[in-house]
Amino acid sequence: MSQFRTESDSMGELQVPANALYQAQTQRAINNFKISGLAMPKQFITALAYIKQAAAQSNATLGHLSQGKAKAIEQACQEVIDGKHFSEFPVDVFQTGSGTSSNMNANEVIATLASQFAGETVHPNDDVNMGQSSNDVIPTAIAVSSAINIIYELFPKLDKLSQSLQNKQAEVGHIVKTGRTHLMDAMPVSFAQTLAAWQLQVDHAMAGIRQALERVCELAQGGTAVGTGINADPAFAGEFCQHLSENVGIRFSPSKNFFYNIGSQDAIVALSGQLKVLAVAQMKIANDLRWMNSGPLAGLGEIELEALQPGSSIMPGKVNPVIPEAAAMVSAQVIGNDATITVAGQAGNFELNVMLPVIALNILQSIELLANSSEALADKAITSFKVNQSNVDKALAKNPILVTALNPVIGYSKAAKIAKLAYQEGRPIIDVAAEHTDISREELSELLNPAKLTQGGL
Repeated sequence: MSQFRTESDSMGELQVPANALYQAQTQRAINNFKISGLAMPKQFITALAYIKQAAAQSNATLGHLSQGKAKAIEQACQEVIDGKHFSEFPVDVFQTGSGTSSNMNANEVIATLASQFAGETVHPNDDVNMGQSSNDVIPTAIAVSSAINIIYELFPKLDKLSQSLQNKQAEVGHIVKTGRTHLMDAMPVSFAQTLAAWQLQVDHAMAGIRQALERVCELAQGGTAVGTGINADPAFAGEFCQHLSENVGIRFSPSKNFFYNIGSQDAIVALSGQLKVLAVAQMKIANDLRWMNSGPLAGLGEIELEALQPGSSIMPGKVNPVIPEAAAMVSAQVIGNDATITVAGQAGNFELNVMLPVIALNILQSIELLANSSEALADKAITSFKVNQSNVDKALAKNPILVTALNPVIGYSKAAKIAKLAYQEGRPIIDVAAEHTDISREELSELLNPAKLTQGGL
């Protein structure tokens, strides 16, 4: 048997691998876009299948597509949704800016499968793509894939990270440590205060993402080529969102202005910005963990992260903070992805943005990376770290900045002199203060109590 078969489209004939489910237009894209070797993300392909499924159901409901073809298309789409046939979607990310090649790739694969199921020819354009254009399908696929992966992947793992921070507060929150500003010793704080601040960063980032997602879930589908809705039943957009919402389990609605959704990607740019906020928070948490874990002898050594793997190929016994380091790199990648999405979002020329595939790649990678790194931080850093009580107490006892509590009693200048002397002599602040003030040691113990100092006030 021949390894190839002949397929044709409006531009003529060409050879396609004999067993491929895709057809001529996909093959042209394969031939034209040998650029990165990066195919469109699986989450994006799954979203395309959901879109084609809901479109077939809608067109059948509205009387434009036969029930037989609609059921066959629905079955074909479900196979893709279930994880089959991803190898049939090889089109490079760096392709036509509208994503037409990926839309046609989906139309052709689904049409081939549906034709097998229906026992009649299902056409990729006339049937699978009925009432649609690449120009509304691809923005919708970006939105749907983002929503699915945020709601079903990112949010559960952020909830887990937030809960792990809350649980750790209950476990070690009572312990008081030296606070630091400018990386220098400052007034004491409790572990509960540190962990609660991290938790609020995560929770606020999640709230920002949730708010941005509301606009993302207003879909372009039904706007067709430029936003006018040409070739789509006026009832198609509403019917489509109803079917899609039921199939996916997420509430979607038609856009109030299709020109907005097709000509711009502002909603995704805003979503990416909120993902960047999460990345910034994650970077902060990861770096704090690394500093607190530093040592174990020549660093801060306040906590001990779980030992997960050897840290050096030449230094025996060395263990590194690998999970915070990985999380920090994720944050850097997401911040870079946001820059790409920002530039791509500016590529809305008149009625169409022409950098849609690269937007899809970057937004979906950001969501996936943040979801996985959040879970890793929760499971292998926050939950399992231990506090080195002796190191914490030793540093706290000698912290000259505790003298700040004496400002209202002896004044700033005298307190500064005591602090400098305590630092020079390496002695606890309470001993030096007892020698250089008229305050009793009992009263000094009360004034300089680190736990009390974490509560603020005079």
